[in-house]
Amino acid sequence: MTQQVPSTEPELAGVRNFRDVGGLPTADGRRVRSGVLFRSGHLAHATETDAAFLSSLGLHTVFDFRNAADQKLEGPDVALPGVRNVNLPLTDPADGAEFWTMVRDGDIGQLRQLLGEGKAANRMIVSYRSIITERTAEHSRMLHALAEDSVPALLHCAAGKDRAGLSIAVTLLALGVERDAILADYLESNAKHRRYRVHRSGSADTAYTPEIMELLSPLFDARAEYLAAAVETVEQTWGDTDAYLEQGLGLTPGTRERLRERLLD
Repeated sequence: MTQQVPSTEPELAGVRNFRDVGGLPTADGRRVRSGVLFRSGHLAHATETDAAFLSSLGLHTVFDFRNAADQKLEGPDVALPGVRNVNLPLTDPADGAEFWTMVRDGDIGQLRQLLGEGKAANRMIVSYRSIITERTAEHSRMLHALAEDSVPALLHCAAGKDRAGLSIAVTLLALGVERDAILADYLESNAKHRRYRVHRSGSADTAYTPEIMELLSPLFDARAEYLAAAVETVEQTWGDTDAYLEQGLGLTPGTRERLRERLLD
């Protein structure tokens, strides 16, 4: 029997953006079951208390969408006894390495050139679109695993916002969750206690000025326009969600039904 999580959301000291996706409504009147699908930022800095809480959830699988560069920077996930770890990188390790170095170390002039005039938000939109079209194999593997034996499951990336956010959204689309509920869950990553901490070189006076933080904010926000771009890409590429799930991700009606049986009340 799946262990039910406490109704009060835990305050994890070393894991950002953790939450249970349970309770979200589907279009046909069902709800995502509590205690079977979780999302968060990386687990590399989980404290002993954090790890004990995560172990109490009865997790079967942790899906880590970080790439090798992320893991080198942040460290590997804390090991949870008896839990299977599956690494499905949704971005190339070399993609954006120079860009993110500039985000951490660049001066105001470099950041204006790199991120100003809508460039930062556009970069995020392009990234979301490319994950939808180029990472179908990874999302297919994840959904088939969830349908077969991998729940309860925790899905995470670095901040738990973009790669994990998209993967949760894809899962919720497959379950038939209402679009407004998918968006609302995605935007929860903007809550102050969930947000990824921006790391910049230099002193606080020079590295975190209001202008710098404004330039960086599109990279660290969960914005409706980003998720909308992903959904639009699904529709432009495959025609509709059902075709995307069947043709793009290889989900048969039977697999989708097994997924719903495992994840919905």
